[in-house]
Amino acid sequence: MGKRSEGVPQDPGYVPPRPEDQLIYRRAENGEMVGYTAAEYGVRKDDGGGLVKPYNSSAGLLFLSVLMTICFGGMIYGLIQIAITGQWHILGEIWWMYLLVLYPLLAGWAGYFTERSAEKLRKARNLSRPVE
Repeated sequence: MGKRSEGVPQDPGYVPPRPEDQLIYRRAENGEMVGYTAAEYGVRKDDGGGLVKPYNSSAGLLFLSVLMTICFGGMIYGLIQIAITGQWHILGEIWWMYLLVLYPLLAGWAGYFTERSAEKLRKARNLSRPVE
């Protein structure tokens, strides 16, 4: 007989838990440890060891997303002005800026909608917001 693998359940009919069924245990605003599903947790709450604490509330993410949308709108206005005046050589020099601004714009809106749906799920289960 072969050696059984350690740490692997050997019971017949064992079904491993699905990732969406696993809970994320974090400290809530009221100080107690709470288990959140991945959908209820929302966007990452810790600072990741950086110097600047990130925005992770839906209001903060909405503000940043609207600000990035306004900036991108200004860049689209500049693109229209380039097309009207026919100075296409300018676009050849700054095309990379559109890609540079597009990524945070899409990430900001995706983070906002993720956190907003997580807030609705937490409210339905009467959970407080995780702080870490």
